[in-house]
Amino acid sequence: MATFLVILHGLLAVALLGSITHQAVSVVWPSRNKVGFANSYRAVSSKVYVNANIVLFLAVALLGSIIYPIYRVWVRTYLENARLFPAVGSFEIKEQFIAIGLGLLPLYWLVWRRPEPAGQSARTAVTLILCFIVWFAFIVGHILNNIRGFFGL
Repeated sequence: MATFLVILHGLLAVALLGSITHQAVSVVWPSRNKVGFANSYRAVSSKVYVNANIVLFLAVALLGSIIYPIYRVWVRTYLENARLFPAVGSFEIKEQFIAIGLGLLPLYWLVWRRPEPAGQSARTAVTLILCFIVWFAFIVGHILNNIRGFFGL
């Protein structure tokens, strides 16, 4: 069951990563011309992604909290015994960033409900912060999962 939850957690994290990155690119570097891949990637309606990003962020965080006791007992103990303290510390930072991201979700939802000209800088800032948090969490989680697999846990 734990393996299934880890795989589901990873798949939802990839979906969130793609969605928040797509939105962040379209906010920071908008394009009205849809000719070519890069322009069509940037020329999406950023507002469409808000609810999906919130639901995905909450789902990934919820699954992570369900999986967390397994990590705490089996993986973290091994990492500490193996003296892989940077890996343990990076996961601690990841936890803090996820908590900050959960706190930012209401603000994220609120700034995307406002009319576009009034909240553009707030939209950009909050979206980029969430994008950074998601990328950081994904990379740290992926590396720790690889360490776990590499050492045969």
